[in-house]
Amino acid sequence: MSDMAGYGKVAVLMGGRSAEREISLRSGAAVLQSLERLGIAAEGVDTAADNLAYALSGGGYSRAFVALHGRGGEDGVMQGFLEVLGIPYTGSRVLGSALAMDKLRTKAVWKSAGLPTPAFTVLQGMADVEAAYGMLEFPVMIKPVCEGSSIGMNRVDDSGSLQKAWRAALQYDREVLAEQWITGNEYTAAVLGDQVLPLIRLETPNIFYDYEAKYQSDSTRYICPCGLDQETEMKFQSMCLEAFRTVNASGWGRVDFLCDESGLPWLIEVNTVPGLTDHSLVPMAARAAGIDFDELVRRILDTSISLEAGGQ
Repeated sequence: MSDMAGYGKVAVLMGGRSAEREISLRSGAAVLQSLERLGIAAEGVDTAADNLAYALSGGGYSRAFVALHGRGGEDGVMQGFLEVLGIPYTGSRVLGSALAMDKLRTKAVWKSAGLPTPAFTVLQGMADVEAAYGMLEFPVMIKPVCEGSSIGMNRVDDSGSLQKAWRAALQYDREVLAEQWITGNEYTAAVLGDQVLPLIRLETPNIFYDYEAKYQSDSTRYICPCGLDQETEMKFQSMCLEAFRTVNASGWGRVDFLCDESGLPWLIEVNTVPGLTDHSLVPMAARAAGIDFDELVRRILDTSISLEAGGQ
């Protein structure tokens, strides 16, 4: 949309009540500042506030920019709420949001589609934990099924540590995933519409790319160009776009994957509302593609237009 007034008044949804609230507030603030620079009327709305339905329905908003991370904002709940209110919104719709937030079901869908993802099992009780000893080779990654930002995740190197890591993850979700550890390089692919932006290779001195490495550390390295040859990078980009679409994600997002020591890729997860902070990956990939932050925000805002027109 070339006429900025045509967007109407935008509600930037941020905060919320998930474990990723603080990151969401940072993302939302960055988006709000960008929209103001673009000359688009916008207001920040903390979805943790009381009477949210009244605030949104009575605020005169033409559309919503979803800058919520985690439960209640990235999992289809807010998307369904906005559809009930009749407010077009950015990013994936209800199904894509809900499915991508669920790491277990995402992996099951990928597996059924023939896409590569590490071996896994679900841990719902002590019997599952004990059974996992013989199902996966250590090390394994333990993670809550429906959390983001690496919250509740731990690498486990032996059977003696598995129960402790499982109980730690249970603080965030009743379902816990045990996933085969992949030794190799970690990459992320930012998706913007039908375009996959240049891949970023992540390097951290931490055991893995955890919360501290993502949002607090100055020692994390983001390498773009990622070092892969052009043919391989294009092949991985195509795989990530297929993985994104297979879980019905749309608009924009991010696909994370690992590449093992043999050069084989393994899909890890999809983020349908990635961070938009100064440490965030999608803005970095956009810059590498010649897209500045304000243009990125405008293109993301444009993903609300298809819903307004009745697209799914």
